[in-house]
Amino acid sequence: MSFHKAWERSNILSLMFMRLTVENNIKSTILVTDNAKEFMKSVKNLSQSESTDKSRAGTLMGTLTTIKYDGSRTMHEHVTEMVNISSRLRSMVMKVDESFLVQFIINSLPSKYGPFQINYNTIKDKWNVTELQSILIQEEARLKKQ
Repeated sequence: MSFHKAWERSNILSLMFMRLTVENNIKSTILVTDNAKEFMKSVKNLSQSESTDKSRAGTLMGTLTTIKYDGSRTMHEHVTEMVNISSRLRSMVMKVDESFLVQFIINSLPSKYGPFQINYNTIKDKWNVTELQSILIQEEARLKKQ
């Protein structure tokens, strides 16, 4: 087998594999080509585009505002995940104010944390994320003992 034929076979197999792994809703935006290298360049350009950043930011904002604590993880992990989402948004120049993040975290709590939420809303002091996380971990431990 000649070098060119081996390259053609490798190129075709690579393209087939790459096209199979790309999500259907993205396929239509990628350049149609018979060259694996051009295909990869098209994917790279698409992933670095402004519309992709907007889409990613929208997805992260949606996650941040709708995420709920379900008890499958620890409270520490839940709060840390929300802080990480906020940090990723900040890196995309979409700063989430800490007071908003605290409120998103409180809103993500299930009904068994209702008394905690009422208590937070009635006190005058505003907590930062670190304080909230510490207090929620204590509340989680208290609720588990009941």
